Amino acid sequence: MNKSASTILIEESNYFLEVYLDPFNNRIRIDDYRGNTNLLLERAEELARKHQVEKLIMKARSEDFIHLYEKGLQPEAVVDRYFLGSDAHFFSKFYTVERKKSDHWITEDGMIHSIYQLDTAIDKPFPPKEYELKKADESCSEELSELYSKVFQIYPTPLHDPEYVRKTMKEGTIYYVFFQQGKIVSAASAEVNSFYKNAELTDCATLKEHRKYGLMKIILRDLEGELKRQGIFCAYSIARSLSFGMNAVLFQLGYKYRGRLMNNCYIYDKLENMNMWVKNLANC
Repeated sequence: MNKSASTILIEESNYFLEVYLDPFNNRIRIDDYRGNTNLLLERAEELARKHQVEKLIMKARSEDFIHLYEKGLQPEAVVDRYFLGSDAHFFSKFYTVERKKSDHWITEDGMIHSIYQLDTAIDKPFPPKEYELKKADESCSEELSELYSKVFQIYPTPLHDPEYVRKTMKEGTIYYVFFQQGKIVSAASAEVNSFYKNAELTDCATLKEHRKYGLMKIILRDLEGELKRQGIFCAYSIARSLSFGMNAVLFQLGYKYRGRLMNNCYIYDKLENMNMWVKNLANC
């Protein structure tokens, strides 16, 4: 199996599966399904064995919650209103002892506790005038890739490749960026699921020397505004559990903590746990 990720659709007489094969992160994710849950889970496990992955993830509906427990999967996180207003439960199954171990879990629990003590009545940041916020287009793809290469040694998707950035834009991902002296210094995106009306706020990156101006909060607020204009109210974000700054930004923007995905993906410089944060944009 090569290192590029791909989505496959499996349609049988009594079930349907949409599966994201992710060899780089050594995992398989079931993004959508319907039909006979026993049979589709068997097929998912077959794929996990075939591709020798270490983790299987399933975005499950509330109705299947207990059944997935019986099948040996465990809940890790929830996204309120993900499926056109119904909750999605992120269940996982691990296939190696190493993938199920975490040295940082207790530290990360403490960090969530600390973050919930922060003041949420934070003034809106006003960066210096030379910072200019824009919605990115395909002409920005080279510079965006450069930014992600500088901020992340390792990233779970190939954002270091400008062609990949262009492809995501064509598929509906929205990028907002801050320019300073003509160069992109901060960026984030909203990966829109137009069928289920949800969006993942992701790809958050700011060059170190520009982090003191609160640029990311401004970008995320503008992305939220764009989503609301499209009638999308379920917004969620998955942040590195060891990154106090990013988790704090999400909390202060009104996101609620909804669980932790263990050893979820390779990001920054290693395989990391990721915190789930969720916000109902209809309430703001």
